[in-house]
Amino acid sequence: MGSFYMQYIKSAALIGIEALPVEVETDIAFGLSSFNIVGLPDISVKESRDRIRAAIKNSGLPFPRTRITVNLAPADLKKAGPLYDLPIALSLLLAQGAYSHAAVDTSLFIGELALDGSVRPIRGALAIALMAKDRGVKRLFVPKENAQEAASVPNVEVFAVQSLSSIIEHLKGTAPLERSEAKPPPTFSTIGLDFKDVKGQELAKRGLEIAAAGGHNVLLKGPPGTGKTMLARAFPSILPPLSVSESLEATSIASVAGILPVEHGLITERPFRSPHHSCSAVSLVGGGAWPKPGEVSLSHRGVLFLDELPEFSRFVLEHLRQPIEDGEVTISRAAASVKFPARFTLIASMNPCPCGFATDPKKHCTCSPNKLALYQKKISGPLLDRFDLIIEVPNLEGNKLLYEDPAEGSEELRGRVVSARECQSRRFINSSYITNSEIPASKLKAWCTVEPEGMKLIEIALEKNLLSARGYTRVCKIARTIADLAGEEQITKFHIAEALQFRSQD
Repeated sequence: MGSFYMQYIKSAALIGIEALPVEVETDIAFGLSSFNIVGLPDISVKESRDRIRAAIKNSGLPFPRTRITVNLAPADLKKAGPLYDLPIALSLLLAQGAYSHAAVDTSLFIGELALDGSVRPIRGALAIALMAKDRGVKRLFVPKENAQEAASVPNVEVFAVQSLSSIIEHLKGTAPLERSEAKPPPTFSTIGLDFKDVKGQELAKRGLEIAAAGGHNVLLKGPPGTGKTMLARAFPSILPPLSVSESLEATSIASVAGILPVEHGLITERPFRSPHHSCSAVSLVGGGAWPKPGEVSLSHRGVLFLDELPEFSRFVLEHLRQPIEDGEVTISRAAASVKFPARFTLIASMNPCPCGFATDPKKHCTCSPNKLALYQKKISGPLLDRFDLIIEVPNLEGNKLLYEDPAEGSEELRGRVVSARECQSRRFINSSYITNSEIPASKLKAWCTVEPEGMKLIEIALEKNLLSARGYTRVCKIARTIADLAGEEQITKFHIAEALQFRSQD
């Protein structure tokens, strides 16, 4: 005999940090008891059969003892993760015809089921909520821990589900679930080190101010103990708060990666990631059998700090070249090709030699020339050329360390950085760019107009082979940021001169 009831439930699949619609089709037919899930499910989806059976029975709800076929459509899209537990269980219960399901057609369901019927959080709720909004879905049912995250998306009614029985009571109308409202984001605050705590190093502070204003990459070089790590960790304190669009991007990535705190709304502070030098290429740029975002994507619109750069594997570091240039990572696998955004500010630190004292006038370097050459070869020329600013961080004299007057704090620096970012927002109002570091070569002349005397300085540097082609474009972008910090529209010779001093690798 054929089927006696079918039920359709809307759900979603995650591909990278984007969500695609999935329809859960359940067919209950006469025949020997069986429970099959088709539609290219992975192992975690296939294992959901046992979780769903136990959750339904332990919730005191009827489980059909017939032939059950669940199809996850479209069938050619790989389904991964436990987020299909709730929609499959709900479709099974509704397919038996015992409950009302009038509102199901305009609703979307996601969630993992525990054996007792409670609903556990899943990854990627924000991406799914954004997709639901674009597809015109009116209601979204998510685990309680994901409700704040999903409620950040306007024009979608979000309901927090704690258990399978609670959603059945809601659909029956006996105990309606309350709609979740997004909480206001916390007030922006500077967490961590302040630049006023860093003694001396005015050149390094100026370079980091330029980097924060224009989104430029920085390499800090100097002997051990000069404050390179301290400067890098104070860098987030002068960055402007995330815009709404940037916050959505950063939160989506953190959610898909599973690092977003429980019951957390949108991320409002820029990410700061500092992986250990033993990290692999996959952990740095992302990947895996089913691709997941790596450190470069987790630091999107924030900071990626690589301390002791030469200690990282050269093979691993070379993977940074594409994301630095393109602002995204493309990972291709047999199942799919996935793109992750990776527009970050790279800050790295390194010693000048293995012992660390090659540039220290007060201490003797014990490294042989061969050892020094091998150390410097750990960082390739093309990667080194992708640092916009290379800053020497020397040892401080004792009197400056002990008796120097308080330095300018992060609040004052951040005020100038925000003003420079506002200049860039007006400049890029009709484009997708946010910072000067993203200016393409085709727009260099239009947005980086240099006065004649400034061009002469660039011509001299090019004639003496002190600048590569990439170095020239980066000098123009740095000078553009310096002019923005000064509130000037045209780039002068003084802006070019200051930009050139930060290109010591050329």
